[in-house]
Amino acid sequence: MSEQTRVEPRTLKGFQDLLPADLIPRRDVMHAIERIFQKYGFLPVESPAVEHLETLLGTGGDETNKELFTLDTPEEEAAALRFDLTVGFARVLAQYPNDIRLPFRRYAVGPVFRVNKPGPGRFRQFTQLDIDAAGADSVAVDAEIIAIMCEVLSTIGVSEFCVLVNDRKLTSALLDGCGIADQARQKHVLRVIDKLAKVGMDNIRLELGEGRIDESGDPIPGVHLDADTIGRIVDFITVTGATRAEVVENLTRVLPDTDVSADALAEMAELADALNALGIDEAHAKFDPSLARGLDYYTGPVFEAILPQAPEFGSVMGGGRYNQLVERFLDRPVPCTGMGIGIDRLMAVLKHLGVVPEARTTVQVLVAGIGGVANAEILRAAAELRAADICAEGYLAKGGLKKQLKHADRYEIPVAVILGEDEIANGVVSIKDLMAGKRQREGIEDNEAYRKAGKTGQSTVPRAELIDAVRQLLA
Repeated sequence: MSEQTRVEPRTLKGFQDLLPADLIPRRDVMHAIERIFQKYGFLPVESPAVEHLETLLGTGGDETNKELFTLDTPEEEAAALRFDLTVGFARVLAQYPNDIRLPFRRYAVGPVFRVNKPGPGRFRQFTQLDIDAAGADSVAVDAEIIAIMCEVLSTIGVSEFCVLVNDRKLTSALLDGCGIADQARQKHVLRVIDKLAKVGMDNIRLELGEGRIDESGDPIPGVHLDADTIGRIVDFITVTGATRAEVVENLTRVLPDTDVSADALAEMAELADALNALGIDEAHAKFDPSLARGLDYYTGPVFEAILPQAPEFGSVMGGGRYNQLVERFLDRPVPCTGMGIGIDRLMAVLKHLGVVPEARTTVQVLVAGIGGVANAEILRAAAELRAADICAEGYLAKGGLKKQLKHADRYEIPVAVILGEDEIANGVVSIKDLMAGKRQREGIEDNEAYRKAGKTGQSTVPRAELIDAVRQLLA
């Protein structure tokens, strides 16, 4: 091919290729998470990555509308790539009422797309693992969602984490009490509050007021609230307590004495009791009135998980209750709650923390041939290993034993089965523990000692004992 027609290999901005060293630990984590979902009674459901544009528009708010990947399709078939898995689930609930009977618990795994600014662990195509529970009003279900978030993080090896919890009803009670009735203005306040951890309290005050100039010199428009209202909002979002119950008690002092406030506080108290019943300790799930969550469809409890050791990555999973989203497609309300995990960001955080062990291959045994051994003999031994449920690769390219063992070393394959003409004639195989030699060679600088260490862990066994011998090494 001429240089003029050769295409430069590159990925689009905000997208990524995943090679074995990335994908193997990623899938191990995903499988562990799916097992937890299944343990709590969630069933798998899949829906397309492409939805009708009208299905997606307006569900997540103005900011999400701007991030949609719209497709070049005829106007009557206007379509876009999904920005999350929740809206598609709401559509599925409405579309298949005879197949999905409530209450129903579903989990889904798949790619989602947003035209956003890429950053650490932040991509334009990313994979989500979602759970959603439909058909139950009780916040006891929300408590189970939070418990799953905690169990996921503990299971994959993260010890320091916190799930922050708030309730949109609390925020609504506050804003109503402050006389902020306009929905667009309420959304603006929520967007400002949601930036507290990123920009700090001083900037929050400015944005609730006349606005501010950011570090790049760009103007950030304000909500234009008066000083008294700003003070009431700040008092609300800074409420703390030693326990979840204490936070609820302290919130009663900053919220207006209304039926909306009473309902919201009662819901949070019930949620606190449910979390206690599930054994979720106070350190791992805290009530935080400053938590807003960006999507417009939330109507009740909202939650997100943060890792104190990696604050630059933001939340690694989050969700909330959305009791009105299904009404977009159906003439009756269906209470729902759920959460999503962005596996790309989660894996970036785990790699940053050194939590997930690296893995370059799923192959357990390399079958190597030397001295003119036919490929058929290599295939026969590899098939025997696979029949015993041992992952085996037969080396079928050209090269001597040194090259074959170097291949195994490169991908960290732990065991080699070596077939030579003498072994085949005598009904035996050589088995080499490649990890033992590697351990022996660590720190050795002398060439002679290095060569001797390289012979460690090799033995010859009868061919009939191949499987047992390999299993012992792998164990």
